[in-house]
Amino acid sequence: MASGPDPSRFLRAQLVERAELAEDLALMTFEPLDGEPVPSFVPGQYATLAWQDEAGKLVQRPYSLVSAPHEPKLEFFLELVPEGALTPKLWQLQRGDEVWVRKRIVGRFTLQRSDTVDSHLLIATVTGIAPYVSMVRHLTHEAASSTTGEAPPNVVVLHGGSRSWELGYADELTRRAAEQPWLTYIPTISRPWEDPDWRGQTGRVDELVRLYTDRLELTPTRTMAYTCGHPGMIENVRGILRRARYPKEHIKEESYF
Repeated sequence: MASGPDPSRFLRAQLVERAELAEDLALMTFEPLDGEPVPSFVPGQYATLAWQDEAGKLVQRPYSLVSAPHEPKLEFFLELVPEGALTPKLWQLQRGDEVWVRKRIVGRFTLQRSDTVDSHLLIATVTGIAPYVSMVRHLTHEAASSTTGEAPPNVVVLHGGSRSWELGYADELTRRAAEQPWLTYIPTISRPWEDPDWRGQTGRVDELVRLYTDRLELTPTRTMAYTCGHPGMIENVRGILRRARYPKEHIKEESYF
């Protein structure tokens, strides 16, 4: 890679793992180079990936991290935007290729833990699951290394896609939910006629919010709700939760465009 941006602000990272779920969905993992550590961050925050074009211009875009803070690599669940400035470049990457990563990882879409909240409802569409995987991995690691024996809060993940192959990390979350009594994972697809082998929940996530908040007895005053993914889903869920008397401060949102 040619000389790049200010090394005090960016680090070089190499693509070490890539898995394509569909033509427009991929899991990508990058490892920092030059002995750089993974920058510190809080689960739910986003890192900025950057690509230097032939003219030396740095094209930058933020992406939520899938990896947890204790992990030595940076993992992302990405959707190809054909007319986008960066993802078409990322889709060309092969193992060993490099990108730049901004060292400062930021964002406010993080778990709000308090004595007055005992449940967290995490609602996502497709790649919007990324920050929630980071949160779940962190909570699992935190519980395993705790010396107090304190259990994590109750966490419910409601994850929707059109078809099952869009539900990245479904296998991991299903396994973790089977192992961890504090975690419930509910995957759902909205086009079962295109996925005849699917045997799970069907319907759009916004159509299922009331069903599962009632079934799992998630009360507005004791539950923090988070929505991440398609802006239309976020808008719909916001209205549903507000009508269910969720306080405005108990709803957090992260839109993916």
